[in-house]
Amino acid sequence: MPLLINGERIDLAQTPGEVVRTYPHLEEKTRVLRGQPAQTVGPKGLLYIQQREFAVTTPKDGSVSILGSDDATTCHLVVLRHTGSGATCLTHCDGSNTHAEVSLIMSAVKSFSNDTDCGRLEVHLVGGFNDDRQLSQKLTNQLLKLNDREEKDNHFPVIYGIAVNIKTAEIFHATFPDKGPDEDLRSARMLTGGPMTNIYDAKTEQLHIGPYFWMPFPHVDFWLNQDDKQILQNLSTSPLAEPPHFVSHLRSTLMFLKEHPFPADSLFPNRKPRLYKKTEEGLWERVHFETI
Repeated sequence: MPLLINGERIDLAQTPGEVVRTYPHLEEKTRVLRGQPAQTVGPKGLLYIQQREFAVTTPKDGSVSILGSDDATTCHLVVLRHTGSGATCLTHCDGSNTHAEVSLIMSAVKSFSNDTDCGRLEVHLVGGFNDDRQLSQKLTNQLLKLNDREEKDNHFPVIYGIAVNIKTAEIFHATFPDKGPDEDLRSARMLTGGPMTNIYDAKTEQLHIGPYFWMPFPHVDFWLNQDDKQILQNLSTSPLAEPPHFVSHLRSTLMFLKEHPFPADSLFPNRKPRLYKKTEEGLWERVHFETI
C-alpha cells in the first residue's frame, strides 16, 4: 500500500529532510504538537498501551474513549485511523519485528472498516530522537529530528507520550499516572521477549491480558542487586534520555519476574486470560470466568 501526502505518492527512499522540504506542512504540524503542554490523562475511559502492545476500537465504543501510551524514547508511537469507520489503532513499537507488526495493525483496523464504502487510512508517527546509538533512525527514517531536543550536548525526545481521542480523532501530548491494569505483568511479557500483541476486544469492550508464558528470567537476582546506574546503563536503549521512573519501574518488573518464574501456573489458571471491563465510573474491573 503506497504512502500518500496531499494525494501524491511518496518515495520511501527519500531522507527525512527531503520529505520535509517537499511538504513543509509536516514540520509545522509537528511544531504545533511539540508546543503543547502535556495533558495528564486519568484512568476514566482510558486504555493504556504498553511497549509491544496495540489496541483498536471505534467511536461506537461505550467503554474506551482514549487510547494512550508514553515512555517512548527510541520507540515509536503509531496511530493508524480509518477516516470512514473511525476505527483507530495505537501501538507502541520498539523495532523488534516492525514488518510483522505493521501487517498486524493494518489488518486489525481494516477488520473494523470492511462495511465502509469510503475513507482512507491515516498514519501518525510520534517518537524517536537523535540518540547516540541511532536506534531511532533504524526504526524509522521519517521525521526523525522533529522530536529531538538538545541540552548540554545530550539529546532527548521532546514528546514521550501521546493520546488519541477516539470520538474526535484529536491527537495530543499526554502523560498517564495510571498505566494499569496488570502493569508489571504486561511489562514482564515485553522484557522476556514477547511479540507485539493486541490487548483489547472492541466487540466485547474487554481488555484481555494473556495467557503469557516465559522461562525464568536469567540472572534476575544479579540485576536486582545492581545500583540504579548499572541498570540504566545496561538495560536501557537510551540511558541519558529515560524518564525519572524508568529504573524503579524496571526493578518492579524484575521483582515480578522473580516472584512469577512460570506465569502460567500462578497467573493464568487453566490457561485462561485475565479479563477486565470498564465500570460505570470508567475504571477497569477484573472479570472472573465464573461470572460470565
